[in-house]
Amino acid sequence: MISIPSDIENRSFSLYHLEQTLKPLGYVISGGWEYDRGFFDYKLDDSDGYLFLRLPFEAEDGQLDSQNATVKLGRPFLLRHVYQEALDDHVIQGNFRASFDQFAEPKEKDADIPDVYQDLGRSTVKELEKALLF
Repeated sequence: MISIPSDIENRSFSLYHLEQTLKPLGYVISGGWEYDRGFFDYKLDDSDGYLFLRLPFEAEDGQLDSQNATVKLGRPFLLRHVYQEALDDHVIQGNFRASFDQFAEPKEKDADIPDVYQDLGRSTVKELEKALLF
């Protein structure tokens, strides 16, 4: 994980405004959100795993699933996971959970990020700042 300092850190926005602004640019709300915090993800690469620019946010006013929720943005960061190519090697055959938990564990949960992607991440944050601040 590599954090990227930004002028959008600690700024507050309506979650609705963020969704309307960021989704057309390719950002999605990650599936791991909770009622008080979440992430916008922008996929930079998906070869040999995936690489995202991740924009964290937390609820300031209201819960994320409520209308008119206001959120505060955190520091953007790059996150890269590299996955094994086979199915999960820890699943016990016949285990009911195995039918849902069949995917391989990440080979590297926090894999190295090549310089070219660090540069791409910084330029993507600049574009994000333009979209939200100007």
